[in-house]
Amino acid sequence: MSFKRILAAGFGLAVAMSASAAHADDKIRILCPTWSGYAPVFVANDLGYFKALGIDVDIKFEDERPNVMAAMARGDIEMDMRTVGEYQGKPRDADTPGIIIGTIDESLGGDGVVADGSIKSVEDLKGKTVASEPNIPARLLLQLALKKKGMTLNDLNVKQIATADTVAVFADSSIAAVATYQPFLSQALDKIKMRSPKVLVSSSDYRGIIIDVIIVRQDDLKANPEKYRKFLIGIFKAIEYFKTNKADFIKLAAPHFNLKPQEFSDSIEGSLVYTSYKDTAEYFGTPAKPGSLYGIFGTVMQLNLENGAADHKLVAAKQIDSSIMAKISASDLK
Repeated sequence: MSFKRILAAGFGLAVAMSASAAHADDKIRILCPTWSGYAPVFVANDLGYFKALGIDVDIKFEDERPNVMAAMARGDIEMDMRTVGEYQGKPRDADTPGIIIGTIDESLGGDGVVADGSIKSVEDLKGKTVASEPNIPARLLLQLALKKKGMTLNDLNVKQIATADTVAVFADSSIAAVATYQPFLSQALDKIKMRSPKVLVSSSDYRGIIIDVIIVRQDDLKANPEKYRKFLIGIFKAIEYFKTNKADFIKLAAPHFNLKPQEFSDSIEGSLVYTSYKDTAEYFGTPAKPGSLYGIFGTVMQLNLENGAADHKLVAAKQIDSSIMAKISASDLK
C-alpha cells in the first residue's frame, strides 16, 4: 500500500540501485514517491543545472515507504523526499537514518477530505464512517480540523482503504467521507455526482502543514556538505525556471511521470506550489533563529502520535539540519 500520493496507476517499482557509489562526493541517488511536487529534480537534471554544478543526480520512483527506508538504511541511496508527516511515521525513531535539509513543495489543495453533500461541517461526521489510508496528508488535515472542534478521530468510524480506491469507496453511500489526494480527489468529485460531493477539508485551508521535505543520510551529509549545497541550488534554479518558463518546465517534467503536458499541468494547478529559495529560507531560518518549519514539525508530530501513525516523539532540532541552507544565498542562483 502506498504511503504517498500517486499521480496515476501503473507506475512500476524503482530499478534497483547499486551501493558501490555510496558516499561519492559528487553522486546523489534518490528514491521518492511518484508525486509531481518532485518535478524540479528532473527538470534541474534535464536543464543541466546539476552537471554544471559538478554533481551527478540519479532519481527513481518508489512509492512504498518501507522499501525506501530500507534502501536508506543499507546505504543504497543518499536521499528521500516526502511530507513531514510521512517522514515522522512508523517505524522511524531518533536513530533512523535520514535528516531534513530542505523543502521542495507545499500542498495547496492536492490533499483533502471529500464528503457527501449532506455533511456541512466536520462536526457532522461524528459517529459516521470515514475512509482513509493510514499516514496520508489528508488524514492529518482531518485530524487537525476535528481538533479545532474538540473532536478526535475516535469520534468517527475510520475505515482503512487504499487511496487508489477512493472513487469506488465513495460510491458506497455508507461512507460519509473519504480522505484522499490528487488525482483521486478530483475523480471523486467528478464521478460520484449523485452524492453532491464537496471538499470538506483541504490542504489549501491549512497553509504550511503539508510540506514535502528533502531528507539525506547524516553520514554522507557530514562527509560531503558541499554536494548537498549544490543540490539545493540546482533545485532552486529549476523552481525559478518554472516561474519564468512554465510551459517549458511542464513539457520537460511530464514525460518523467508518464503524463502528457496538459495532464501534468492539471496535476499541479491548484494542488501545490514549489518552494523557492526564499520560501525554504523562511521555513528553515538560521541555526541561531530557527524558522517556521520547526513549529510545523512539532504540530504534525503531535498529530501523528495522537492518531497512531507515529510511536516515537521526534524533536525538530534533532531531525532538521539548517546548516546547508545557511550556506546558500540568493546570488548562488544566478
